[in-house]
Amino acid sequence: MDRLERMRELTDLLRKASKAYYQEDREIMSNLDYDRLYDELTALEKETGVVLAGSPTAEVGYEAVDELPKERHETPMLSLDKTKDVGALADFAGEHEVLMSWKLDGLTVVLTYEQGKLIKAVTRGNGEIGEVITNNARVFCNVPLSIPCLSTVVLRGEAVIRYSDFEKMNASIPEEEARYKNPRNLCSGSVRQLNNEVTAARNVYFYAFALVRADGVDFANSRERQFLWMKEQGFDVVEYRKVTGEGVPQAVEAFAAAIEDNDLPSDGLVCVYEDIAYGRSLGRTAKFPRDSIAFKWKDEVRETTLTQIEWSPSRTGLINPIAVFEPVELEGTTVSRASVHNLSIMKALKLGIGDRITVYKANMIIPQIAENLTGSGNAEIPSACPVCGQATQIQKVNDVESLYCINPDCQAKKIKAFTLFVSRDAMNIDGLSEMTLEKFIGAGFIREYADLYHLDRHRDEIVEMEGFGEKSFQNLMDSLDRSRRTTLPRVIYSLGIPNIGLANAKVLCREYGGDLSAIRKADAEELSRIAGIGGVIGASVADYFADHEHNRWLDDLLKELDIQKEADSGQPRNLEGMNIVITGSLEHFENRNALKGAIEARGGKVTGSVTSKTSLLINNDTASGSSKNKKAKELGVEILSEQDFMDRYLSTDRQEE
Repeated sequence: MDRLERMRELTDLLRKASKAYYQEDREIMSNLDYDRLYDELTALEKETGVVLAGSPTAEVGYEAVDELPKERHETPMLSLDKTKDVGALADFAGEHEVLMSWKLDGLTVVLTYEQGKLIKAVTRGNGEIGEVITNNARVFCNVPLSIPCLSTVVLRGEAVIRYSDFEKMNASIPEEEARYKNPRNLCSGSVRQLNNEVTAARNVYFYAFALVRADGVDFANSRERQFLWMKEQGFDVVEYRKVTGEGVPQAVEAFAAAIEDNDLPSDGLVCVYEDIAYGRSLGRTAKFPRDSIAFKWKDEVRETTLTQIEWSPSRTGLINPIAVFEPVELEGTTVSRASVHNLSIMKALKLGIGDRITVYKANMIIPQIAENLTGSGNAEIPSACPVCGQATQIQKVNDVESLYCINPDCQAKKIKAFTLFVSRDAMNIDGLSEMTLEKFIGAGFIREYADLYHLDRHRDEIVEMEGFGEKSFQNLMDSLDRSRRTTLPRVIYSLGIPNIGLANAKVLCREYGGDLSAIRKADAEELSRIAGIGGVIGASVADYFADHEHNRWLDDLLKELDIQKEADSGQPRNLEGMNIVITGSLEHFENRNALKGAIEARGGKVTGSVTSKTSLLINNDTASGSSKNKKAKELGVEILSEQDFMDRYLSTDRQEE
């Protein structure tokens, strides 16, 4: 293959990878592979003196997607040149002072303030044109709605979701394949929602990293003074250290040591000259500014032997390949497994049992295969599902090949589907663990959801099962009877429609006024126009209800249920029109969902962040200096303890859930 042909191949590969990552929130190759191919293309362009049209080295990202309005940035947002060499980073600084800070891994956002008020928020987009997300930025956890400076202020920062919040959200999603892959993907989708209620519930934070303009303010040519000024205006600023080239190695070491305890996702560091005028005097290349540089962690790579590929089925039929290898120490922990994600990546790596492979932790966290040193390619793709033994099928979507079990009666699908169905946010049926469901499915007691409500027909067999008896059986019957009285959003969520969580189920029910028949008849185009739903989710819903078997299961299930309108709670609607935020630990209610339910039963709405539309904040530590308390005080929002809230608004309710 000649050099130009290879350049065309690399350009195509990298463009597809970038599009998947930036526009579709998915990955078709690892970060390590992307960097390796990018560096190869850069080297070829230098050798040939040719830069092909569409080359990622000549472009900045991709065009923004079409769901949100677009706007051109006042000044272009260039990418940063990068290095993995600490020595090169030190050379960049030399005798000059630089500010070294985290390179946060989220979505870059530009905020504009006029007369002290936030008037505009725009995503980075392709560096020239971004998406307008002003309403969403207003519900970020820590973005000031007002600042002291009354002149025009424009600044850039990173919107991120903390690891702790990311893990909590994933823990609330029973089905593994529906969970988010990483905080960046979750943040990207959250920031670009059409419905900012969804954004508010995701706990998005904003960390400023660059001041574009602040009319009339003198910073004495100091980048650090800009950072300190932004803090004075109420912004959280990225953590930074000021060093010269001599201090760069120690600073890098300190940041690396802090990664394990850092709740903010990052993929490296950024260095920018403290002397603003000096940095500007260096100018820019076609792609990079010369006043700053990014440092990416040099991944700790270990060589090991691939011993097995496990195939893990899910309730949707997707069968994920998982590489199992001889254990190695990486970043202080022992690892022996890594997800390969899909068949396309497995084939690209040419994996085979006994191959010598190198593994690393992406961003020092997620185990990944870096390279296959032997590339035997002898790994077999199973023609039969490892659970049911029926035929598998390779399906290609958006140029990515994945393996599926196509047997609708596969036990793996059923177990995962029933596990979701009985979960707390769905039908909330106690006493049916995944192990118990597996026994019942294996015994033929349940084949569809409605069968759960006829388990009394199998009483004699169940009470003889290990772990069961008369009392356990009766507890299960009581739990099943309680679950019959439910709400439509819970029913829709319990069906396991791909991409539909409880929040989206509520959106659908509100849009159609609780008319399940209308939801079932709606086509993908109609559904996609609903704020907060969009094309992908709309297609999932339409496809689900287009299936005859799905409708038969649902019809049988509806015969067993008493679906209540959520508004028919029997409680006075004394919270109608109120937006309420809950924060901190609770003393009287079991958890936030219980308090949220009590509020919604009285017509109130629970949101995730304090904004100008917030009616009150519930926090047992009313005098704390938390960000939500500060924002509430800034906006004049009343702060009530849980007890005071109950005394004022829930005095006729039971005080404990």
